[in-house]
Amino acid sequence: MTILMAVIALMVLASFLYHGSAYWAWVVPGAVGLGWWASRGGWEAPTPFVVVAGVFGLAALGFGIPAFRSRLVSWWILRVLKPILPRIGETERVALEAGTVWWDGDLFSGDPDWRKLLAFTPKPLSDEERAFLDGPVEQVCGMLKEWDIVQAGDLSPEVWEFLKRQGFLGLIIPKEHGGLGFSAIGHSAVITKLASRSVTAAVTVMVPNSLGPAELILHYGTDEQKRHYLPRLARGEEMPCFALTGPEAGSDAAATQSVGIVCRGTYRGEEVLGMCLTWRKRYITLSSIATVIGLAFRLRDPDKLLGGEEDLGITCALIPADCPGIEIGERHDPMGVPFHNGPTCGNDVFVPLDVIIGGRDLAGQGWRMLMESLAAGRSISLPSLAVASAQLATRVVGAYGTVREQFDTPIGRFEGIEEPLARIGGLTYTMNAARVLTAGAVDAGQRPAVPSAIVKAYLTEAMRDVVNDAMDIRAGAAIMRGPRNILAHSYQAVPIGITVEGANILTRSMIIYGQGAIRCHPYVQEEMHAAAENDVARFDRAFFGHVGFVASNAFRAFWLGVTNGRFVRAPIGGGASQYFGRLTRMSAAFALVSDAAMGTLGGKLKRREKITGRLADALAWMYLGSATLKQFVDQSQPRRDICFVQYACEDALFKIQTALAGVLDNLPNRPAAWALRPLVFPLGARYRPPSDRIGAAVARELLEDREARLGLTADIYIPAEDEPGLGRLEAALDHAVNAIAVETKIRDAVRAGRLDRAPGDVLLEQALDAGIITAGERQQVLDADEIRDEVIQVDSFGPEAFHTLRH
Repeated sequence: MTILMAVIALMVLASFLYHGSAYWAWVVPGAVGLGWWASRGGWEAPTPFVVVAGVFGLAALGFGIPAFRSRLVSWWILRVLKPILPRIGETERVALEAGTVWWDGDLFSGDPDWRKLLAFTPKPLSDEERAFLDGPVEQVCGMLKEWDIVQAGDLSPEVWEFLKRQGFLGLIIPKEHGGLGFSAIGHSAVITKLASRSVTAAVTVMVPNSLGPAELILHYGTDEQKRHYLPRLARGEEMPCFALTGPEAGSDAAATQSVGIVCRGTYRGEEVLGMCLTWRKRYITLSSIATVIGLAFRLRDPDKLLGGEEDLGITCALIPADCPGIEIGERHDPMGVPFHNGPTCGNDVFVPLDVIIGGRDLAGQGWRMLMESLAAGRSISLPSLAVASAQLATRVVGAYGTVREQFDTPIGRFEGIEEPLARIGGLTYTMNAARVLTAGAVDAGQRPAVPSAIVKAYLTEAMRDVVNDAMDIRAGAAIMRGPRNILAHSYQAVPIGITVEGANILTRSMIIYGQGAIRCHPYVQEEMHAAAENDVARFDRAFFGHVGFVASNAFRAFWLGVTNGRFVRAPIGGGASQYFGRLTRMSAAFALVSDAAMGTLGGKLKRREKITGRLADALAWMYLGSATLKQFVDQSQPRRDICFVQYACEDALFKIQTALAGVLDNLPNRPAAWALRPLVFPLGARYRPPSDRIGAAVARELLEDREARLGLTADIYIPAEDEPGLGRLEAALDHAVNAIAVETKIRDAVRAGRLDRAPGDVLLEQALDAGIITAGERQQVLDADEIRDEVIQVDSFGPEAFHTLRH
C-alpha cells in the first residue's frame, strides 16, 4: 500500500511537471506534505500516509523549483544521457527540419484534439478546377486507350499535343508564369482521374508537376530562371526531368557520386566561371525526351574560386540537355508501362554557375530544397495514383460481382467473394479520405512531412492489396491481357508506385517514425538541442516536461485501456462516435510505448528498424483512421457510408494494436516491456479485425446500393457504354439490375412448383407460357444474358498478331 500510494503521489507530481504548474502549485503541496510528515512523528511513525507525505513533500519542493532542480539533478542527468542520445548528422538534420508538424503532432501527444481536426476545412475544388476536370481531363481520357498505348510504346502525338496545349504540364505553375495555378486538391483530382484511365498518361503528367525543375524553380529559383523556364515548362516547350537516383545512390540519395568541380571554362563561346559535371543517373522519368535536366550532385571547389568551403554539398542545377558530354535518349522498361523513363550520363559537362537553382548563393543547398519540396510533393502524385487504382478496382468488382454468375447466383453473393469485396470497400474509403485530408493540409500552407510519407507508403501498399483482391475476384478474366482487361495495367503499375519517391520499405522502417519521433514529439527535439549545446536550464525544462508527459500518458493509457475510451467526449454523435475514444486510447498507448522504446534504446533505436517499422504502422493507421472519421463527418455522416467507416476503423484499430503488441513482444529491455504491457493492454488485446457482419454489409453496399458504389468511385473516368471493358461492364450491370425482379419471379415460381427446373432459355419460355412473366420482361432477361455473355469474354489473338504484341 505504501509503494502504491507513493507511486500515485509521484505521478501527480509528474503531471504538475507536464502541465508546467507554477511554483505555488509545488510549494504548497510540498509544505503541506512535510508538515503532515513532521506532525506525525516523521520516521519515528512510518505509517503509509506518513511515508507518502514525506516523499510527496520532498519531491514537490525538490522538483518544483527549476533553479534548485537544475543544480541538484539536471546537470547529472544531462551528463548521463548525452552520450546515448541519437547523434544527428547534417543530412539527417536537414531532413528532420524539412516540413511542418500538423495533425501528426496531436497523434504523438497521446491526447489528440478531435475538435481541431473536425474544424479544419480542406480547400474545395474551385469552379475552374471542376471545369477542367469536366472538360480537358474528360476529353483526353476519351483519347486514351492504355492497351493501344502499351502496344505503341508511347502516347500518341495527338495526346502529347493536347496535354501541352491544355496546360497539363503546368498544373502547379502559377498563372502569372503561364500555368494553371491549381491547388493541391485540384492537382490531385486531375491525376486521380487520368490514372484511372491510363497509368502512362498519369505518370507523364505527374512528373513535371511533382518534385522536379518546376517545383524547385518556383520556390528557390532566381527571377531570371522563373521568367525563362516557367512559361516554357507550362506550355510544354521545355520537357523536364529530375536526375537524382544513381547506381550508387538509391534510397541514400545524399551519397551521390555525381560531382561538379568549380572551374573556369568556355560555354557557348564565352569564358565564364562555372562547373565541370560528371554523373551517372538511372530510373529518371522523362529523361529520354527531356530538354532540360534537373540535376542533383555534390559541388566541390578545390581551388576556392568561390572563396568558401571546398565541399559545398548537394546542389541542384538546370542543365540544358544539348550540352556536349551528355548521353540521353535510352529508355528503361518499367514493368511494361511505357512512360518515358531511362538513364542519363554526363562526362565533363561544363556549364556556368548561373544554372544552379537559385544561383550561386544557393550552391550547396540542394538537399534542403529536395527535402522541403518532398515534404509536400509526396502528398499528391502517388497517393492520387493509388486512389485511382483502388476506385477503378472498386467500380469493376462492384459491377462484376453482380453480372458474373456461377451456380445460377451472382458471384458477389458468395461469402468467399464477400471477404475481398469488404477489404476493397473499406480500404478504398480510407484511401480517398487520406488523400483529401493530406492535400487539404498542403493547401492550408502546411508541408506535412510525416503525413506525406504515410500516404505515399500506406496508400500505395493499400493499392497493392485492393488490386490483388480485385484480380482474384475477376480471376481468369483478370490475367488475360488485351483491350478488354480493365485491371491489368493497374496491376503492372503497383510495384512502380511502391518503389519510387522513397521505397516503401525504407519509408516505413526509417522515415515515418524517424522523423515523427523527433519532429512530432513535444520534448525530444528540444532535449537533443539542449544536450548538444550543454544548456542545463533548457535541458531541465525539456527533460522534466518529458517525465511528466510519460507519467501522464501512462495513467491515461491505463485508464483508457480499462474503459476502452468510453469516457472520452466524442465531438459528434452517431454510429461512428465510439471510434474517437478508441483512437484516443491508441494514441495514449502509442505515446507511452514510443517513449519507452526511445528511453530504453536511445540512439540505437534508429538501427532497430523492425521496431521503428511497427511504430510507423501504429502512427500511420492512427492517421488513416483519423482521416476516415474526418471524411465521414465532413460529408454529414451519410447513412450509406457507416459500414465503410466501421470496417475501416475496426481494421485500423486492430492494426495499431498489432503493431504496439509487436513492439512490446520484441523490445530488448524485457523488464520495461513487462511493466508496459499492463498499462497498454490492461484487459488484454481486445480489438479484432472487422467482423463478418460488417464485411457482409460493405459487400452488400457495393453490390446493391448504386449511390454508395458511385460515391466511393466518384473521382475516376467512366468510358462510354459502347467501349469494351469498363464501359460495357457498366452497361451490363444496368441490364442485370433491370432483370433482377423478373429473374426473382421465375425462381420463386420454381420453388413453388409452378415451373419445372430447366435450362435458362427453356425456363424463360415456360414462364412466359405460364403467364408468370410478360413478353417485355422476357426480353429484359434475354438482353441481360446477351450483354452478360459479352462482358465475360476475354481477348485472344491469332499466331501472327500474338507475335507482334509488346509484352
